[in-house]
Amino acid sequence: MEELETNPETTEGEVADTIAAISTPPGRGGIGIVRLSGPLAASIAVQLVRLRHPLEHANARLADVLDEAKPGRSPGRIDEALVTFFQAPHSYTAEDLVEIAGHGSPVVLELLLRRALELGARLAEPGEFTQRAFLAGRLDLTQAEAVRDLIDAQTLTQARQAASQMGGALSRRVQPVKQGLVELIALLEAGIDFAEDDVDVTPQAEIARRINALTPPLTALESSYARGRIVHDGLTLAIVGRPNAGKSSLFNSLLERDRAIVTATPGTTRDTVSERISLDGIPLELVDTAGLREAVGEVEQLGIARSREALADAALVLVVLDSTEPLNEEEHRLLAALEGRPALVAVNKSDLVADAGRPMPDCAGLPAVATSALTGEGIPELRERILALATGGAASEPGMLTSLRHHQAVTTALAALADAAQANASSIPHEMILLDLYRTLWALDSLTGQTTSDNILNLIFSTFCIGK
Repeated sequence: MEELETNPETTEGEVADTIAAISTPPGRGGIGIVRLSGPLAASIAVQLVRLRHPLEHANARLADVLDEAKPGRSPGRIDEALVTFFQAPHSYTAEDLVEIAGHGSPVVLELLLRRALELGARLAEPGEFTQRAFLAGRLDLTQAEAVRDLIDAQTLTQARQAASQMGGALSRRVQPVKQGLVELIALLEAGIDFAEDDVDVTPQAEIARRINALTPPLTALESSYARGRIVHDGLTLAIVGRPNAGKSSLFNSLLERDRAIVTATPGTTRDTVSERISLDGIPLELVDTAGLREAVGEVEQLGIARSREALADAALVLVVLDSTEPLNEEEHRLLAALEGRPALVAVNKSDLVADAGRPMPDCAGLPAVATSALTGEGIPELRERILALATGGAASEPGMLTSLRHHQAVTTALAALADAAQANASSIPHEMILLDLYRTLWALDSLTGQTTSDNILNLIFSTFCIGK
């Protein structure tokens, strides 16, 4: 190992141990990867496999994975692997890091991991590789969280958003505000420290101007959470209405495949049926429900009870009306009960209405779309209306807030900044204004991780998968 010039010695505060984990998902696959990071990563790796060429930074080397040795018999080859070595500090974790990529046999991967642990490594905690990257300053906290979001992404829009965050989009958006805030803090501190040395105290109007300049970008950032959380978490849409109005047919049309059973017999759907779709990148869980009416049997009663539960829990509601039938009392009560909730109406079976000029029914002020699940009429418009209802018309933008933690940090910063503005307007001493400004700074620092407590860090990284 002389040629590698690795440095297992650690400086003060540096992580001293070496961690190992299987970084590919459990089960069989074409490729499986065992990852090691720490001062002993390279020396352990060369004992795990038989290299055909010495390890070299950022180069892959062919190697043989050997079977366990038996008394009186040399170990034979059980797999062929590619071993890639990244020398500190030029690695993901800023430590010596080795990835051994072999065929995705669980028994071979377990063999490699077990041997690594025997040779001095310890099993990595969930997210510990990324946590080490964060602690080494390779990533800030928003970028580290984006790694998890990218792994968990279920739509291309989610993946793009996570990739944007990994590239530092949110950090870059916050940085100018922090810079202006630090400059204002420095100005007030100087005025306090050198007030007796003929340094002018900052005028009240100048403080107000600077605070006012910091508020709009933070307000815009806070507003981005309206769409960001939906991109990140998705929403549930409950499809409700009377039996045989075409709920299941519309469910299948939005899903673009036959998932729910459709018949001419009322009451076919006896339980909720749910499926996830991506609507312009927004994850949406569609829930088809049993028709709302007076139940005629125990099974239908249970189905209708679950429909009402789905209606109460859903973030969005799509009421399906039958354009060939007048509204009944149940439908009038349903529409009235949805006042103030995000909901819209699909007036279905428009292909069966002979009079094209027939007015839309009174939908209690809810937006309505004429649709035909049979012909596809109105389905594209319905999708657009659902998307607009889901996002509230908010447009996608770089550096959006996507998690509750991010949102709380920015709202705390805004509240503290508002307190500073109020204190300045009330001619409160600058020492007190500084307290509010420092609260603003600490809130923004917690967003990127500069002032985040160990408990919060452990909670965040525990949600990662092992090996990342």
